[in-house]
Amino acid sequence: MKSVLIINGPNLNLLGKREPLLYGSESFDDFLNRLKKEFPDSQLRSIQTNVEADMVNAIQGAQGEGAEGIVLNPAALSHTSLAVADAVAAISIPVVEVHISNIFARELFRHHSFVSRYAKGVVVGFGLEGYRLALSHLLRS
Repeated sequence: MKSVLIINGPNLNLLGKREPLLYGSESFDDFLNRLKKEFPDSQLRSIQTNVEADMVNAIQGAQGEGAEGIVLNPAALSHTSLAVADAVAAISIPVVEVHISNIFARELFRHHSFVSRYAKGVVVGFGLEGYRLALSHLLRS
């Protein structure tokens, strides 16, 4: 059984409620339940934090807690946090960065992610489906 940690950043606890035209109308918990049914031979764990330090701690602790990969949506911290990027660079398990919206079709400041250079891959603009794509890759690796 392969274990993957999904880490969601600031404001992603509001999925399904916040800007549904941009982020969709499904909550992440509902989507995660569907993923767990789709990948029954995997151990999927998810956390969401609005706090940069908690995200860094989750990234650093993932491997020690048995995760073999991370699906990471750092949200706004992608564009601002060297600490999150450094945490991804410091670990040895693969990280796939996910963004629900197409960050390149949005405001200019969202076009750059400090995390991307350290991620194994980046999935952008496919809505919640991006998590499934990232997870599928990590489970096949």
